[in-house]
Amino acid sequence: MTAVRTATAGLALLLAMACTTPAPPRSHANAASGTVCAPPQGQPGPETATTIDVIEQAYFCILGNYYAGATLDARTLLTAGFAALTQEIIRNGRDVPDATMPALTGDRKADWTAFETTYRRVTGQVPDDLRDRLAVVTLEAIVAALGDDHARWTHGVERPPDAYDGDGYGLGLEANVTRPQATGSAETAVPPLFVTAVLGGAARKAGLRPGDVIESVNDSAPFIDGKAGPAIAGLYPRYPDARPIRLRLHRPSTGRRWSVTLKPGLFPQDPADLQVVRSKLVDGDVAYVRMRGFAPDSADRVLRAIARLREGRTLHGVVLDLRGNGGGSPVEAVRLVSAFVHGKVTAYQCTVDGACSASRTDDTVEPVGLPLAVLTDRGCASACEHFSSAIKDLRAGTLVGTRTAGAISGPAQSYLLRDNTTLAFPSRHHLGPNREVIDKVGVAPDHHVPLTPQDAAAGRDPALDKALTLLHE
Repeated sequence: MTAVRTATAGLALLLAMACTTPAPPRSHANAASGTVCAPPQGQPGPETATTIDVIEQAYFCILGNYYAGATLDARTLLTAGFAALTQEIIRNGRDVPDATMPALTGDRKADWTAFETTYRRVTGQVPDDLRDRLAVVTLEAIVAALGDDHARWTHGVERPPDAYDGDGYGLGLEANVTRPQATGSAETAVPPLFVTAVLGGAARKAGLRPGDVIESVNDSAPFIDGKAGPAIAGLYPRYPDARPIRLRLHRPSTGRRWSVTLKPGLFPQDPADLQVVRSKLVDGDVAYVRMRGFAPDSADRVLRAIARLREGRTLHGVVLDLRGNGGGSPVEAVRLVSAFVHGKVTAYQCTVDGACSASRTDDTVEPVGLPLAVLTDRGCASACEHFSSAIKDLRAGTLVGTRTAGAISGPAQSYLLRDNTTLAFPSRHHLGPNREVIDKVGVAPDHHVPLTPQDAAAGRDPALDKALTLLHE
């Protein structure tokens, strides 16, 4: 914390230097305290401008603490950062003759010095507002170059001023290609692109329905030669992005084709859709529990829901619906696994050199003692995949649906940067109970049952139907 206060105290001087003649890079002997990163202690102060010194801190923080930092080729980070810098200059209708990537040798400190020297020279030739933007895109690109779904730089978070708790923002729809797929792992998506749910907002006003096939987004095909394109990300704008999105639609049930322009905005969501745990009895003797995320106490809420449905009747099994479950607490994942199996390892957390620690079941959790079917899809990520892989590997239940997201590199640790933003990434890598890599791969279901546009339009749920059939066999 002392190092962070010291760095913050010197921030005004550094900003003043950044806005005048480019300064030569500081020696690393003198910069050692400035490149140290530590977890936040309490609420961070207001965000300040991101500078080359913040980028330096993030660069060495990654190399020193990221689980693969010791073996990482740091040149990939610097190259990605410099590419983003030059692309942003060009997007702003200008260029700088000196904006040429310096030669890198693989010596991390020497390469940083070369990068910083060039960066300062280039950014000293652009207006102040563009200089600030260049720092942001450079650091964003360095973090993105890790290719890690659990590595992120949190900054400039904005919320609509008139938003209420529970409001959504966007077009008001969900598609079979999820937001994480569209923005980070589109290569896992398969055609066609279609609406799976209408949540409200512009999509509801325009009369969209589940099952409507999206043939183009902003006049670009969502899939080209069977591969997902960048256009799909337009379905999931984030505030303050309010650019209208033009969709070309096809409704297979009627043959209708039409175009509509949707403007992103706030919309109220159904309170029931916001509940972390929802439950009901299906087929007269099966407990169906929908779990949206592994929030604190969510495992116990699932178990209480099963217990309530069990009162006064004999249950034949449990269907746990984890579709769209973006993850959360690994502790909750372990507790929920422990309700279906005891005395086992649920996952391993490993360093880059292969030293692993085991996550074991909590055998104080009372066993449910019922057959289990778990519904999964590409929206099941992180802690959801911890749970799903454990259930499959330990043969504690059956997975039905489609493969999970493959977004579980490891638990993320947050670090405070000098501009009061946070950098987060895992210090250990997640492996399944059989020591298999799940990140970028996902967990395959035991029974592959995808949703089709026809199913969505008719309100059918083939994965749930298959799960019920398996539980009654």
